[in-house]
Amino acid sequence: MSRAVVCSAVAALCLAAACHKPIRPGDPLRGLTREQRDRFARGKAVFDRTFKPETGLGPLFNSTGCGECHENPKAGGRGDEVEVHATAFRAKVCDPLVQEGGFVIQQHTTPALKQALGIDQEPFPPSATARATRTTAEIFARGLLDLVPEADILAYADPDDRNHDGISGRPNHSVDGRLGRFGRKAFVPTLAEFNAGAFVAEMGITNPAEPTEENIGGKPIPPGVDPVPDPEITQAALDLTDDFVRFLARPSPAKLCKRGRRGRDLFAQIGCAACHVPTLRTGPSPIHALDRKEFPAYTDLLLHDMGPELADICLGRATPSEFRTEPLIDLRDAKSFLHDGRASTLEQAIAAHGGEGSGARDRFGALAPADRQALIAFLDSL
Repeated sequence: MSRAVVCSAVAALCLAAACHKPIRPGDPLRGLTREQRDRFARGKAVFDRTFKPETGLGPLFNSTGCGECHENPKAGGRGDEVEVHATAFRAKVCDPLVQEGGFVIQQHTTPALKQALGIDQEPFPPSATARATRTTAEIFARGLLDLVPEADILAYADPDDRNHDGISGRPNHSVDGRLGRFGRKAFVPTLAEFNAGAFVAEMGITNPAEPTEENIGGKPIPPGVDPVPDPEITQAALDLTDDFVRFLARPSPAKLCKRGRRGRDLFAQIGCAACHVPTLRTGPSPIHALDRKEFPAYTDLLLHDMGPELADICLGRATPSEFRTEPLIDLRDAKSFLHDGRASTLEQAIAAHGGEGSGARDRFGALAPADRQALIAFLDSL
């Protein structure tokens, strides 16, 4: 058989099997139109922009741009920054401390604010009953998670553990009662709200969706320290950033070897998949690349009680020990694990699972060493 015939046959097989190059971290979704790819590129430019006080930064902030935190291994990935959050939990009611500056405690101030008040970070709220630290999560595939139908998420909820499996996931809701799905406590309902809120909470950049600055420990911002009129970015810039995040694809998992396939089976057998649901499907969307797509998610987007050792703050209806199931996306590029980065290995992260995760944790610990290694090999492929 000639080389040309062989090449033609291989090409035909690839077309028939929809062969594609693997999706790398930071790549856009497949199937975007030329216009959508252009908006993705232009949105990345806003995402990577470095803000300064004269372009709206601060006066309180955690980072100078989205890309400063979401950088590893590419734009949209994880970061090495660690944030401080605080809330008050009294009589089973959560107070996000909006009147004292909100639950995100900004770690930096602009020179003008430091000169005016003599502070180099936001004061810790005196009413807070708990403090939390948060690492920067990757944001790949968030556009897909945004479109999972509410009914599908609620179908996984079992708040009273009626099936007696020790797992009783329940939804969180925003202040106005909408189903939450974003953030470590699943408090924010939509991706657009999460992105707009991040501009203000992380950079002090107001925008049409979040047009006012947070107060400073309950006190107004001193006059003259924030010279840029609100909103500090336009709706067009906000929309482009939203499109960049929305169109970020989930990186392709690595091809599994025999041991990895064994680990995938064990992941389900010991109960990990009860919360880290392997696949979800989006609902209808006018964007073809997001329309009714099944994708590896490894989350149910619900809250689960993870036990007292991991407990920190409340948020919305989430108690201090409840966390949203973390999507297992691009795990192979992670350097630390869990919401606060306390685990440096996947084995440590599994061992830290308490509460509803304790059954799967104990079954993992009871596996033969070769089987534990197989399960870790599977997780390392994601």
